[in-house]
Amino acid sequence: MKRLILTLAATLVASPAFAHLDPEAHGSLAAGLSHPIFGLDHVLAMIAVGLWAASLGGKDAIWFLPSAFVAAMIAGFMAALTGLSLPFVEPTILLSVFALGLAVAFALKLPLHIASGIVALFGLFHGFAHGGELGSAGVLAFGIGFALSTALLHILGVAVAFGTKRILSGEKILKALGWITAAGGAWIIISG
Repeated sequence: MKRLILTLAATLVASPAFAHLDPEAHGSLAAGLSHPIFGLDHVLAMIAVGLWAASLGGKDAIWFLPSAFVAAMIAGFMAALTGLSLPFVEPTILLSVFALGLAVAFALKLPLHIASGIVALFGLFHGFAHGGELGSAGVLAFGIGFALSTALLHILGVAVAFGTKRILSGEKILKALGWITAAGGAWIIISG
């Protein structure tokens, strides 16, 4: 059990040593698909959305939280492309990792519309950052790529939450993953 927790912690804290894929060399869709998974802040936040959705319980939470995040992320992406300004983008993204980790760690049971609003707000900032990092990628292919990748990370979070509940009968494990996520967010804030 301790070995599993240490392995998960090491996996979550380890950051890839490579940059985002170049759309010129790999195509806009591949650049979009890879974009969220090359940043520890994005990975932790997106998995935490799935973890929190599963910890809230019920099918509605499992669909509404990830959907709210992805929809708002697309809106933020489009806002960045139109040249709108959004203050505190990077600090809010970093805060999202810490806050979502704490929501999981404390098994925070908020009404579904409030929890969805919180993740949507964070999704807006994540999407705005993606829009600002578009570079030479094609808008549609890149957008589809990062939206799909984000949804898969949310699904991973939900699957991990259900897996820990079933296999390890682990509310404690789920809370520990929340603490690991929050610690990862704090580490990124401090080291960034």
